[in-house]
Amino acid sequence: MEAMTDLPAISALSALSDKICSRAGVLARVAQLPRPLVFTNGVFDVLHRGHVMYLAQARALGASLLVALNTDASARRLGKGPDRPLNSETDRAFVMAALASTSLVTWFDEDTPLELIADIQPDILVKGGDYDMVKLAETRVVESYGGRALALPFVDGYSTTALVRKIRQN
Repeated sequence: MEAMTDLPAISALSALSDKICSRAGVLARVAQLPRPLVFTNGVFDVLHRGHVMYLAQARALGASLLVALNTDASARRLGKGPDRPLNSETDRAFVMAALASTSLVTWFDEDTPLELIADIQPDILVKGGDYDMVKLAETRVVESYGGRALALPFVDGYSTTALVRKIRQN
């Protein structure tokens, strides 16, 4: 009887795992997603309201949302601090997979997801409002095959770096 109570937990874990995909398998998984496909990327180290609102807005632009996470090594190269990311790439992927807005989660180890974007050719590339889309090489790639690239407005007052600073001060 005790094993029966574990079935919902196992089912929930399986549903989360199904939304996480290795880089090697991403092309096959993306081919199964409804279009238009929206793509975004980031570290998403400590998920906060700003992230959640951003991801919901990104998903509303299409039928599917692929989130590409910086691997731990890639995130460390961004210079956010020697102890960042605080959460491992696997932990960050599970948190991201738990969001209703997210269709699929994968990783990239490079400094930018340029190669991944070129491979999967999303219909829409979305970045946060702090990016100048004209200056991004990713924008040129997406536009070269007829896709769109746009920046969503920042949700003021939310920043993982500021949150980590606040926690450390207390």
